[in-house]
Amino acid sequence: MTAAENSTDTSHRSPHAVRTPRTTLGGDVVLAPETRRMFDEAIGAMRHHKTIYSDWGFGSVDPTGRNMILNFYGPPGTGKTLAAEALAGTLGLPYLRLGIAELESKFVGETAKNISAAFNAAATEGALLFFDEADTLLGARLSSVTQGIDNEINAMRSTLLIELERFEGVAVFATNFAKNYDSAFVSRIRYHIAFKLPDLEGRKQLWAKMLVPGAPLAEDRETLIERCATASEGLSGREIRTVLRTAFPRAIQDNEQEPRVQWTHLESAIADVRTARRNVGKHHHADDGESASAEAGRRMLGFKD
Repeated sequence: MTAAENSTDTSHRSPHAVRTPRTTLGGDVVLAPETRRMFDEAIGAMRHHKTIYSDWGFGSVDPTGRNMILNFYGPPGTGKTLAAEALAGTLGLPYLRLGIAELESKFVGETAKNISAAFNAAATEGALLFFDEADTLLGARLSSVTQGIDNEINAMRSTLLIELERFEGVAVFATNFAKNYDSAFVSRIRYHIAFKLPDLEGRKQLWAKMLVPGAPLAEDRETLIERCATASEGLSGREIRTVLRTAFPRAIQDNEQEPRVQWTHLESAIADVRTARRNVGKHHHADDGESASAEAGRRMLGFKD
């Protein structure tokens, strides 16, 4: 769990997209105080690993503690993916991000092989390994096997358990549905870090970061930040960014010669985001049943309705 010896992009040496992180936790990520505390603890454990496991001898009773496995869970848009990359940047590690598209396969046994290859690539490159949409990977193994694909799901999850046991680096899982994790995986994760929707202070920080200084404002910047932070209660950081993606062009459209971002542009964009949230897309609910686990695994293996 040491920093990579050099920070150059190493993707040409690996079939996976290993790259240099673009961010760090220091100034690039807005985190709630409790979330920040958990990160500080996890980073401290990594940096003092030799002292605890070698000098103090804890490795004799915790032989599988050579790695650091973390789980980021919480609502969509709360910064889990950004935080994973920023953690890699803070630790001085390359970053290897894997989603469903990089792992799934319709060929028997291939998904399990892809998982093993990802861990091998991370070990070779000394990279932080990040799995997005991890509830698909970490769901319960199936006790009632009714078809061949169910065997593949179990094989895939068994492979992941084996790889986690022998991995000696840093792996991060992220999910919007942590309740779907199998207990065998939960017990192997050292830190479960919750990502919550930002409170008022968090929203102020997000607006201050995203209401970029170059944007021409029709009103006092601090006043706008206060009003926006209050009006955007319940929105995620991603949704706040979407508000500005909408409000900025709206301001230009209103006055192309001398555009100025006004409160009305921001207020209407916030309302639009809320309307879209209510009326567009599916609203998923966590389900820890075996049927949900099987369905997630089938999607993972490329068998979709």
